[in-house]
Amino acid sequence: MHLVSTEAYIVTGGRGVLQSLDRSGFRETPLAAGSVVWFTPGTIHRAVNHGALTAVVLMSNAGLPEAGDAVMTFPDAHLASAAAYAEAAAIDRPGSDPRALAQARRDLAVAGFLELKTAAEAGDDAPLTAFFDRAAGLVAGRAPGWRGLIERGPLDQARASVEVATRLAAGDAAHLAHGGIQRPRPSGGAIRLGMCGHLTTFDVAEGPVTPRA
Repeated sequence: MHLVSTEAYIVTGGRGVLQSLDRSGFRETPLAAGSVVWFTPGTIHRAVNHGALTAVVLMSNAGLPEAGDAVMTFPDAHLASAAAYAEAAAIDRPGSDPRALAQARRDLAVAGFLELKTAAEAGDDAPLTAFFDRAAGLVAGRAPGWRGLIERGPLDQARASVEVATRLAAGDAAHLAHGGIQRPRPSGGAIRLGMCGHLTTFDVAEGPVTPRA
């Protein structure tokens, strides 16, 4: 579940379902080629592959979703403290297979999700409320740093767009002379396991870029 960012799926092939849980209850949204679905903070979500499901996943707020904006639905005992959560979420333990740890992490999160789902379907929203509170507590220490990331990323881009629109309204189109294509390189390092699978990051705000051939 994201606490700040919105996430979207653009399905490119196969079929599956998006399971979600929020204050309105549990639901399943079918996924097939051409489907577009997004969800806002406070929506617990789980994608289920029913056959060759592929999708482009877009998340708001630049790198915030992978910087701690999401909290996994582990059973409550693993959410009681930052240390307990970090232990359950870790996939980089020395001498261990990261893929095996990622799969175990997924299974633990699914177990917690199913507990919340069962309670919600029985009309008991107390566990969901408790999860929201736990999640907010877990990110409270990191949240102050998120403001700068948002200001340097999407907010800065929005301000630049407003400035361009203001100049255009005054008849100034000088920015068009600086148009061009950029192709960012990966930020560096090996492909790593993110929350949604294998993750390659690109810094589109700064760093070397090369013109497209």
